[in-house]
Amino acid sequence: MKKAKKNLSIKKPNYKSENSTKQKVEYIRLNRFLSLAGICSRRQADEYIKAGLVSVNGNVVTKLGVKVKLTDDVRFNGQKILPEKKVYILLNKPKDCIVTTHDERGRKTVIDIISKKVKQKVFPVGRLDRNTTGVLLLTNDGELANKLLHPKYNKKKIYHAFLDKNLKPEHASSLVNGIKLDDGKKYKFNAIEFVGNDRKQVGIELTHGEYHIIRRMFEALGYKIKKLDRVYFAGLTKKGLERGKWRFLTEQEINMLKMGAYE
Repeated sequence: MKKAKKNLSIKKPNYKSENSTKQKVEYIRLNRFLSLAGICSRRQADEYIKAGLVSVNGNVVTKLGVKVKLTDDVRFNGQKILPEKKVYILLNKPKDCIVTTHDERGRKTVIDIISKKVKQKVFPVGRLDRNTTGVLLLTNDGELANKLLHPKYNKKKIYHAFLDKNLKPEHASSLVNGIKLDDGKKYKFNAIEFVGNDRKQVGIELTHGEYHIIRRMFEALGYKIKKLDRVYFAGLTKKGLERGKWRFLTEQEINMLKMGAYE
């Protein structure tokens, strides 16, 4: 009588070797490391790397595409940097406040408003003139900042402008159709509307953000802006937020920004 064959279960060797441990180590590109640390966007990080401003474990790196571990000693301008928790802040910027992380002349900056309660190093996304008020996003997420500012994503900005005199209808049309400025380039607004029946107040929609562009365009037609307030940026508004106050974005707002769901 033949013996019944046993069901043999062959166990595979449990290879918990050094190779397995190494696979768990996360490597990321150096430019992303700088972005995660809130230094700048990835694109700007590439420029800093090529300029020799970044070192890894004591060695200056100038080659792009280098990967590093999160535990590596990465330094920017000699200062050690570490990836930080992402922070997203909405500020209703007040007048006479500089949109920068530091001002050599000692003037008040947007960072001064939040510095006592926010430990992370954040930076403003885009610019607002010193005398321009309204919606401003601050974050240490360089990747998102670059996405919001890059022209190809066409993020909408809406401003409320107060003029020194009534805007002529033909000038309103010119601002939408495009006017040439002293730099030889042609600029235009996406849309412009009067606020109520007051022809000294207009709402302006645009997606590009050249320096002082709104003021320059009105000045080219003989107008001066007495007051300029940004009321909308990439889906964010200052609704319920008093001038000079700020708040953290909600999870829903953050997710919408990252998905590009807002205009």
